[in-house]
Amino acid sequence: MVEAASGFVAWVGVSLVVLADGRRGLALGMALGALGLAGVSLSAAGPIGAIALAAGGAVAAARRFTAGPAGWAIMPAGSTPRLVLCVAGGLLALWVEVAVMTGSGGALRFALIAVVGLAGARVLAGENASVVQTALALLAIAIAAGAGLAPHTVIAWTYLAAGLVAAAVTWLPDGVRRAA
Repeated sequence: MVEAASGFVAWVGVSLVVLADGRRGLALGMALGALGLAGVSLSAAGPIGAIALAAGGAVAAARRFTAGPAGWAIMPAGSTPRLVLCVAGGLLALWVEVAVMTGSGGALRFALIAVVGLAGARVLAGENASVVQTALALLAIAIAAGAGLAPHTVIAWTYLAAGLVAAAVTWLPDGVRRAA
C-alpha cells in the first residue's frame, strides 16, 4: 500500500512540474516527485539508495525554491493542454501498469512511466531554464529508480550518482547571455 501511495505522490509531483511556471510550484513538484520515486524504489534500492534519491531531490527542490520566476504560477493562462497531458499521461501509465505488464513492482513501473513521460514532455516543451532543469532533475532520479526493475541486485552507487546529478543540474547556468 505504501508503494502505491508513493507512486501516486510521484505522479502528483511530476504533474506539478508540468503545470507550474513559478519557483514555488516547481520546488513543491520536485520535492513530491523525488519523495514518491524514493518511496517506490525503497524495496529495490534499500534505505541508502532511497535516501540518496530523496536527498538529491531535496537539494534540487531547495535550489529551485530560491532561483527562478517568483511565485507559484500553477496553471497560468493557456495551460489547459498541460493539464490534459497530466491526466492522460497518468491514465496511460496506470493502464500500462495494470493491464499490459505483469509481475511485481507495479507501483515502480507506474511511477517510472508517468515521470519519464511527463518530465520528458516538459523538457521538450519548456521555454524557461528553471523549468527544464527541474524536469531534468526528476528524469535523473526516475532513471536511477528504474534500475530497481533489473533482475539483479543494484548497487547503491547508481542511486547516489542520480542524487548528485539531480542536485547539480539545478545549479547550471540559466542560458546563454548574448550582447546586443
